Amino acid sequence: MTKLFEPLTIRGVKLRNRIAMSPMCMHSATPTGDVTTFHHVHYGARALGGAGLVFLETTAVQPNGMIGPGDLGIWDESHVHGLAELVNTIHAMGAKAGCQIGHAGRQYPIADLPSVAPSAIPFTPDSRVPQALSIAQIAALVDAFRQAARRAREAGFDVLEIHTAHGYLLNEFLSPKANHRTDAYGGSHENRYRIVREVIDAVRGEWDGPLFVRISSTDYVEGGNRPEDFLVYGRWMKEQGVDLIDCSSGGIAMLKVDSFPNYQVPAAELIRREVGIMTGAVGLIETGRQAEEILRNGRADIVLVGREMLKDPFWARTAADDLRTPAPVPPQYTRYGSAWQRALPPLAMAPLEETVAA
Repeated sequence: MTKLFEPLTIRGVKLRNRIAMSPMCMHSATPTGDVTTFHHVHYGARALGGAGLVFLETTAVQPNGMIGPGDLGIWDESHVHGLAELVNTIHAMGAKAGCQIGHAGRQYPIADLPSVAPSAIPFTPDSRVPQALSIAQIAALVDAFRQAARRAREAGFDVLEIHTAHGYLLNEFLSPKANHRTDAYGGSHENRYRIVREVIDAVRGEWDGPLFVRISSTDYVEGGNRPEDFLVYGRWMKEQGVDLIDCSSGGIAMLKVDSFPNYQVPAAELIRREVGIMTGAVGLIETGRQAEEILRNGRADIVLVGREMLKDPFWARTAADDLRTPAPVPPQYTRYGSAWQRALPPLAMAPLEETVAA
């Protein structure tokens, strides 16, 4: 078997392969952050398409934590029912369901609520100036992450990811470019990490399943974080019980990144080797052979596929064709599976265990 289609078990949760759908904002929720029919079709299709793990877009832990209008919310008890139904859809299509929790920080784009940040530094010269969080507001934010983890557990998610990347609030605390605080939450690595430490501890108090953290391994700007900084942060994350570091990059400043296939993989490889923790590789992973090389050479433990999976919900099968390996196929899509499958109730899908030659 190829490495890409080898199962992976983390804290008792078995992923059928090493393919994950990367979190990507769809901006298709209700104005109150609730699940819509779009989400069932969109995420259900990728689960049906063979991904082992399907991550939702970032779910906001506070109302002013949405990255954009129409983002999903997890800040209120009313969100749990819709999220649980969406988890059921993903499970029915044979995949595990991942929930990413986060806060947009100074990038909150809607004028109805204030944007917040570690320091009153706007994202761009044309952006509004965010409010610098007080110590009491930081404590409330940490508790919001804790409550979000509890709601994710109650909704039945299999994997939880804390979003500390892409220039959003937790990334702003980690980066010296956005964090100019002079109290216990700014200055040294230890102080800039303090809120992340508190969030991880709070989340672990509610969540004993697989826990990922998405990072921006480099800020791409002078004086910002570099991959070496995340060797420090990564060791602390490992000590706190994080299972996997999902290695993205950028977002702390508005700039054009010279991206190319595998451009973020070296950070995943460095952290995996030096910290001794599982990592996820992301960023222009387009083909099965490309993904297989990453995994087989020990550069990461899973691949997170974004834009290619938007273009091709059945990217897992496309990757299998590229690797000339048997591909998982829904029984309904085979000539020999349709007769008995019609007798099953709606959504009572068999796991994707049937295979055909690629």
